[in-house]
Amino acid sequence: MANTDYQLIILGGGPAGLTAGLYAARDQLNVLLVEKGVVGGQVLVTDWIDNYPGFPDGLSGSELVEKMAAQVARFGLKTRNGNVVKVELTEATKKLTLESGEELTSQALIICTGARPNKLGIPGEEKLTGKGVSYCATCDGPFFRDQEILVVGGGDTAVQEADFLTKFASKVTIVHRRDTLRATKVLQEKAFANKRIEFIWNSNVIAVEGEKEVERVRLRNIDGEEKEIAASGIFILIGTIPNNEILPLKQLGADKQGFIKTDGEMRTKIPGVMAAGDIRSKTVRQVINGAGEGAVAAIAAEHYLSDLD
Repeated sequence: MANTDYQLIILGGGPAGLTAGLYAARDQLNVLLVEKGVVGGQVLVTDWIDNYPGFPDGLSGSELVEKMAAQVARFGLKTRNGNVVKVELTEATKKLTLESGEELTSQALIICTGARPNKLGIPGEEKLTGKGVSYCATCDGPFFRDQEILVVGGGDTAVQEADFLTKFASKVTIVHRRDTLRATKVLQEKAFANKRIEFIWNSNVIAVEGEKEVERVRLRNIDGEEKEIAASGIFILIGTIPNNEILPLKQLGADKQGFIKTDGEMRTKIPGVMAAGDIRSKTVRQVINGAGEGAVAAIAAEHYLSDLD
């Protein structure tokens, strides 16, 4: 058995990484969680979470992360701030190289590097994120009951989520930069038949405006004409980018978008390497299933380490 710094390293400190750390530390593994920024991941930019079990009144994303971090600290999880620039996984010893040049080694690794939404990069988007600007209909749809909102995008996710949002909003307007949708035919037909969905074609959103929350959105069409639309919210659904820049995707096994494929136990193609959370190839990206996958990955890692013994 290789002599390593740790039995297990967890790369990434979002809900999946923190839950994996909780399980591993509680089981008294020699484990280290490495996070390049502050722990929490995308949850930190979530203004309010109403659908995480155990919190009947809801709580902010930062509060949930605070509670998760306190829980892992109780079990003595070692954490390390550092930017990993290289990952070597094919040998029995898994090696991570930090920006500083320092190397960390382990017998097993759980990848929880997450993903990030594609953004428009327009004025007001950053300032009003969590205050009417959203990248997740399932997370934030219920906050917009009987209000008028916009959805940006024309692919499967945008059209499917627009249909979902009509459960809450009085009107959903899909803004698409082309004159036809890219979504599959069945989703298009459903959207066109939905009386609460309207369409604005050949147009781009160029600004989101409002003092404390979204009040209106500015659009420009392909002829250069601009107009304002009153809206309480805007859902930007133009794709998700995996945080995979340092990962050996061919060795791990990835889908076309670069998300890591795993089996039901979160195991990748490489023995001793698991993946959990938003970096996984899947359709649902929610805090609850990220945390669940972190737990499964930690148990799989423990089984792998036991077999080494």
